[in-house]
Amino acid sequence: MTRPQLEVADVFRDHGDAFLDRYGATLSPERRRALRDIAACRTAALGGHVEECNDCGHQLIAYNSCRNRHCPKCQGTAAAQWMEAQEAELLPVEYFHVVLTLPAALGPIALQNPREVYGLLFRAAAETLQQIAADPKHLGAGIGFLAILHTWGQNLEHHPHVHCVVPGGGLSPDGSRWVACPPGFFLPVRVLSRVFRGKFLALLRHAFDQGKLSFHGKLKMLADASAFQRRLTASAQTEWVVYAKPPFGGTERVLKYLARYTHRVAISNRRLIALEDGKVKFHWKDYAHGGGQKTMTLKATEFIRRFLLHVLPSGFVRIRHYGFLANRVRQEKLALCRALLEDEATPEPVEPAPSPEPKEVVEAEPVANNICPSCGEGRMVRVGSFAAIPVEWREWRPILEPVGFDTS
Repeated sequence: MTRPQLEVADVFRDHGDAFLDRYGATLSPERRRALRDIAACRTAALGGHVEECNDCGHQLIAYNSCRNRHCPKCQGTAAAQWMEAQEAELLPVEYFHVVLTLPAALGPIALQNPREVYGLLFRAAAETLQQIAADPKHLGAGIGFLAILHTWGQNLEHHPHVHCVVPGGGLSPDGSRWVACPPGFFLPVRVLSRVFRGKFLALLRHAFDQGKLSFHGKLKMLADASAFQRRLTASAQTEWVVYAKPPFGGTERVLKYLARYTHRVAISNRRLIALEDGKVKFHWKDYAHGGGQKTMTLKATEFIRRFLLHVLPSGFVRIRHYGFLANRVRQEKLALCRALLEDEATPEPVEPAPSPEPKEVVEAEPVANNICPSCGEGRMVRVGSFAAIPVEWREWRPILEPVGFDTS
């Protein structure tokens, strides 16, 4: 894969010092680590190895990857490995894409309490889908689905929402038959929105009452119970955004979708246009005004700040499975679903409408085929390695070029 002319790592390396001067005192350990890891990714700072052609002697230096889950360059391999497992678990039915979004008024609370609030977002979304699907007035079945947390919008602002990929149907209450959705329709989004809103606000209030939320800075006043309740009341009076896209046109399209969404980070390197005069220019889609592609220019420090808003707490699971796809029952329930579907008439897949979401490609790590890129005849053989170079942030620049290595 050709390296983009500009990468997020370039912005971090060139302007990380200025960012730390301004925000370093308040930076969480996870964000500080992401800043450092992404800047160091595939540079001499992390060490690497040297390969040499056994025919013409051509040499290549391969630097190690940072493996940080927020790094734009490190998610391709992780996505590919994850996808191999998912392909075997797809059912021969329509699949739907449902998105449940938190309102802007609650976003700041999530930023100050990410582990708690994002966990509640998953829980409220899952309980909503399962409750409405189980209602005999709607589907009347136990469903299974995959949920993926995204916290960003196209302009890198904070925009927490959950993408759910749902098979179009579920198991009857007694488990004796597969209950299919009507072709092209999953569940009523207005009902989903109202139930989701009620569940999340109730869970958030309960977390507050149990002392699980903390507030500081501009949100300090929300530590007062009456002020917090006013924020909840105002949020309850707004419409919450929940929408279901047209179904995917078969399992191959589902896999392509999953490959794009599951391991995406806040912005890919390929959306970057330029880094000039301390400012970053990048492509974005303005979905509030028809989804047209536009360009945005931010100060480099502001670009870094927005990117790091989306670094998740350490150990937080951002891809979760529910219902008959839950980890503890998945194999057993999938076997039952397949057995029941063998005798069911599966509806023809509906061709999806053009997706309003950006078709970003997760950037894969280079995959060596061992053929020499110079002569095309010999094979590249590892002949040496070099260790990582421990450095402080302000010593980055001297180590960005290839360094000596030991071939003994």
